[in-house]
Amino acid sequence: MEDAKKNIFINSGAVLAAFGASLCCILPVAVAILGVGSAAMGAKLEPFRPWFAGLTAAFLGFAFYQAYKPVECEPGEACAVSASRRRHRMVLWIVAIIAVALMAFPYYASWLF
Repeated sequence: MEDAKKNIFINSGAVLAAFGASLCCILPVAVAILGVGSAAMGAKLEPFRPWFAGLTAAFLGFAFYQAYKPVECEPGEACAVSASRRRHRMVLWIVAIIAVALMAFPYYASWLF
């Protein structure tokens, strides 16, 4: 059970850090779409974007290490990948794709508008 809580923490941290890395660029777009005046907070967060991106990479790297590290098996045990471990890997890949899409938003945002 503790392993599942750790995986949720790692995946959530990676997505939140990626969201923070893209906040400087997504926030003004979201505010403009919603019709709100200005989003100076997004501009103030721009200097922190590399730090958030690094934090995202660290969280994702640790999550992938945890998901794909070799399982130590006792002699005579079956070392098959369990269904929960497969599900964790699938969720991790989805989270990684979302995180990369959020971090890359400043580079493809100009094509959208």
